[in-house]
Amino acid sequence: MTDSHNDWWKKAVFYQIYPRSFYDTMGNGIGDLQGIIDKLDYLNDGTPNSLMVDAIWLCPFYVSPDMDFGYDIADYCKIDSCYGNLIDFDRLLAEAHRRKIRVIIDLVLNHTSDQHKWFIESRSSRDNPKRDWYVWRDGRGSRNRPPNNWKNNFFGSAWAWDEKTGQYYLHSFLKEQPDLNWFNPDVRKAMFKAVRFWLDRGVDGFRLDVAHCYCQDELFRDNPSIFHRIRRVSSNRFWDRPFVVNLFQMLELPELQDKIYSRHHPETHNVLKEFRQVLDQYPQKTSVGEVNSEDSAIVAAYYGSDNDELHMNFYFALAQCRWKAGAFRRAVEKWEQSLPKSAWPAYTFSNHDIMRAISHYGRKGQEVQRARLLAMLLLTLRGTPFIYYGEEIGMKEAKLKRSEIKDPVGLKWYPLYQGRDGCRTPMQWTAGRNAGFTEAEPWLPVGPEVDQRNVATQDQDPASLLNFYRLMLNLRRSNSALQLGTYASVVEGVPADCYFFKRELDGKCFLVALNFSNGRRETDFRRLANNAVLILSTNPARQTGSSIDKMTLDPHESCILDISE
Repeated sequence: MTDSHNDWWKKAVFYQIYPRSFYDTMGNGIGDLQGIIDKLDYLNDGTPNSLMVDAIWLCPFYVSPDMDFGYDIADYCKIDSCYGNLIDFDRLLAEAHRRKIRVIIDLVLNHTSDQHKWFIESRSSRDNPKRDWYVWRDGRGSRNRPPNNWKNNFFGSAWAWDEKTGQYYLHSFLKEQPDLNWFNPDVRKAMFKAVRFWLDRGVDGFRLDVAHCYCQDELFRDNPSIFHRIRRVSSNRFWDRPFVVNLFQMLELPELQDKIYSRHHPETHNVLKEFRQVLDQYPQKTSVGEVNSEDSAIVAAYYGSDNDELHMNFYFALAQCRWKAGAFRRAVEKWEQSLPKSAWPAYTFSNHDIMRAISHYGRKGQEVQRARLLAMLLLTLRGTPFIYYGEEIGMKEAKLKRSEIKDPVGLKWYPLYQGRDGCRTPMQWTAGRNAGFTEAEPWLPVGPEVDQRNVATQDQDPASLLNFYRLMLNLRRSNSALQLGTYASVVEGVPADCYFFKRELDGKCFLVALNFSNGRRETDFRRLANNAVLILSTNPARQTGSSIDKMTLDPHESCILDISE
């Protein structure tokens, strides 16, 4: 598979697959690698009858005890038998590349499973050669408390006591996911060897899980409470009053920490620079990071000082906006302003860890209209879009019974939080039994409204959400301005609660107009261009292809117009 452009990922549309939930061919209720192969034509068969995506991102399929469903890896270079084997993976790569679909895979570098042979050796004794491959510390004080107050990213302390060796080990997530010690050069060599293993097999890049957590403060200082951040950023002196300070110190707010010592450590950037050096030894590979921070400048720093770290980073603020045009516009502009000049954004509204967008943003009677608007926004912004499996058919978040919950986070916090299972339910291929996902009992129940939210039904309806995605993806693919063009928001003359922006390249200019309001909004396009041609609307009834001066956008309608001179 050849491509004359090393930055192919800038033009690409990625489709995220949670293998466990995509398509089962083994009859065990779990999706597998052969199931992905069987559905590749759905993703891109070379014609507009498919989605015509350019790349897929596969969530973990490695050997794992599945305490965190694959994100606790017990062997980085083997396939878990429930998904298939390396022969199946090689066939998947070959079949995907034959269809000009690139393949990137999840790379979990922060931690391993506690069943990984490295950790089994590490915890066998204090003088084992692999002891320092993980983060071990003595307890504090006569009561042998944890080494510091760090909290993991799920629930409770970030430290687990090991009775056999009499020390605590660090786990930024589940206790079954011990953190690797990236200050140890042998760890780096071993992990980069695993990276090369998959690059040598032909993968096209990696999505880096929790890329901001690799290294922690070497002095293991306590994290301050969230109150520390309030005082740091607030100009109100109320927060400095002694009784307020004492009150918060007494309460401690342990679960609401400002994790300044347990994430975003400067050494993490050195790790990523080394990772990038490995990646750059293989032509036309890419990377995208999962970096969590409320500060866009902190996330932008993971591109490196000279684009020498990650190729892309997700900007999750777009999935957290209120349903207001101004909120989305400000989120995009904040990210655009924070990025280094040559950096490239990555956008998504849904993934395997967050609520499905149609459920997050949908309102009764408006769900499809809002889903269409979000699709148009995602596929026209400057940056690389990532579509989560099922988003193209409007799959909803499932509400599960306690007995159906598999996610350890949901099991711990239920009923306040049911975990992430609701966004991980099986792909809905048909309106039939188990949504056509499996003949067996599925590992999770299928989601709601399968009769209308499935591929087979929507494939036959020209006005369906699925076919709108196909139109949008084909439009984006055939217009370089929508792939690589500049971005500029339009404010003057824009109706209330609407978001307009331009994408422009080599004399071609598109105007994207999105109405986030519940009302009709009249727009005079003569203020924006001498000639405007309606190319596509989220309203299937709109007549396209003709010049228009004015247009009344329906509630939650969006459209694309060619306003080239």
